[in-house]
Amino acid sequence: VFIAQSRASGSHRDVEDEELTRIFVMIPKSYTEEDLREKFKMYGDIEYCSIIKNKTTGESKGLGYVRYLKPSQAARAIEECDRSYRAILAEPKNKSSESFEHDYYNNNTRQESRGNTLPFCGQPEFCSFEKNESRIQESVSKRLSVVSRLPFNQEQLFALFDIVPGLEYCDVQRDPHTNSGYAVIQYNTAASAIYAKYKLHGFEYPPGNRLTVIFLEDGSDSSE
Repeated sequence: VFIAQSRASGSHRDVEDEELTRIFVMIPKSYTEEDLREKFKMYGDIEYCSIIKNKTTGESKGLGYVRYLKPSQAARAIEECDRSYRAILAEPKNKSSESFEHDYYNNNTRQESRGNTLPFCGQPEFCSFEKNESRIQESVSKRLSVVSRLPFNQEQLFALFDIVPGLEYCDVQRDPHTNSGYAVIQYNTAASAIYAKYKLHGFEYPPGNRLTVIFLEDGSDSSE
């Protein structure tokens, strides 16, 4: 249904899915919403910006949200914005935003205290974020490996990963000895691959069969 709606929709959005269009960023506490919009408008059409503030004092917590009209615009912002913003996908609004914000802030300040980075030095290391898992540093690429206990159907797996814009190819392979499924997925940008991993790692397809999605080296410069 989700795939069909995204294809048939005449909407201005690529996919009507907030998880793909709203990003979460760490910003200087002096930023206003207008400052935030000004910094991120170059990546696409912004629907809204918001800054998280202390409910008691009204002061900025140094965190904010930016929502774009298209997933491709949010992907571009994550890929191209200064690494000091620590841009990642935001959790859906129906989840506990306060818990998400608290974990995000604590994780990033812990990294800084270890001496890896300093706030807004412009070169913080990229850390992936997965739902219900701790953030780990890993090599990001445009290519993904997908592993399953059950064999894949080429057409259905392609349709599943084609939800995320930028899919270049889906190569399904089968181990005749174990009957397990293995596929290599490639996108045209690392940002699209990041989205796909975030969305589909642990996804049950078919129901009861969890997919394992990891990055594969694609020979590109990892610093990109």
